Amino acid sequence: MAERPFFLPLVYRLRQLGVPVGTQETVALAEALARDLHNHSLDDFYYLARSLLIHHEGHLDAYDRAFLAEFRGVPDLSLTLTEELRQWLDEARAGTVDLSAEERAFLESLDLEELRELFEQRKRDQTERHDGGNTWIGTQGTSPFGEAGFAPGGISTGSSGGGRMAFHTADARQYQGYRSDVVLDIRQMEVALRRLRAFVREGAEEELDIEGTIDATARNAGDIEVVTRPPRRPDTHLILMIDVGGSMFPYASLMSQLFSAAKKATHFKELRTLYFHNLPYGKVYETDRFTEPVWLQDLMRQCGSHYRLIMVGDAYMAPYELGQRGPVGPGDRTGISGLEWLASLRHHFPGSVWLNPEPRTHWHGSTIEVIGQVFDMYPLTVDGLTEAMNHLRRRAA
Repeated sequence: MAERPFFLPLVYRLRQLGVPVGTQETVALAEALARDLHNHSLDDFYYLARSLLIHHEGHLDAYDRAFLAEFRGVPDLSLTLTEELRQWLDEARAGTVDLSAEERAFLESLDLEELRELFEQRKRDQTERHDGGNTWIGTQGTSPFGEAGFAPGGISTGSSGGGRMAFHTADARQYQGYRSDVVLDIRQMEVALRRLRAFVREGAEEELDIEGTIDATARNAGDIEVVTRPPRRPDTHLILMIDVGGSMFPYASLMSQLFSAAKKATHFKELRTLYFHNLPYGKVYETDRFTEPVWLQDLMRQCGSHYRLIMVGDAYMAPYELGQRGPVGPGDRTGISGLEWLASLRHHFPGSVWLNPEPRTHWHGSTIEVIGQVFDMYPLTVDGLTEAMNHLRRRAA
């Protein structure tokens, strides 16, 4: 009876953790191992298996947990030399070394780029262990390279942390923040916002239509017939309204990340970023300091229903603030309530959503629940933002 491949328990455990690993990935890993692409090293196997079994960054943390569960304690002889070097560095004993004024001035004058060049040169030239001294990579010396030395600045070899073996890499679990239910970082926001991109063809015929050229050439018995077409231009118009101040202070950094991600996007034909506090009571502002007001009536006259509106805020306030009135225009003394203003925006912009940084468990029994009845509300997480962008795309279709 054939022996079961050693990596199959890893595959099964990944599936138990909800990672979509199937026959195709399993066969690909078996073929890679048959070709010795892992160099008979558990460390290299960790990266090889991860590259073939994992297709989404949200599953990287699950991979590390599964790898630790299956392979912790398995010896890897290829790490022997690394561990010997690490032990030598960790055994460095503290001592007293006095630097002359000239030595200290020289070391402090080196910038990072020069240090890197010197470090690479030392690695090429050094052939043995060094303790003390002012030149080679070693311990307890005045050289800017090594460990437990006395240089005022330099490049540490980084002992006391263990070798970067597969177990240590997986145990670091540096991908915990890639779970799909956590708040996003700038890169993840950029990826999610990209789902809103839409293009139209406009302008002069100056772009080569490769598929059209191939088709026309085939129909023309092989004689090349060049086909051009108008270039694609972004056709997404987006309004981003962000709540600032008050209960939104804890999310100030997150709002800055969202603003940066939106501004860096190049697939919008137009992006307007506006600010309000709690609710847009008749007007919003061009800056987060509430300067340069924009009346909502004017905004809705200028921006048609093809614009997509993203409201961002915790939607949390005193209940009476929902009924607080805001003027329709300059000089108006009656106005309508903040909740009515939200309904007006929702009616004018059918493609609209509300993103909430508050955890979904906090939504019930508060003003969040009331506002959620006006706008389609999504949590500001990886999954939430993805669902929100898909919702906007469906409304625009």
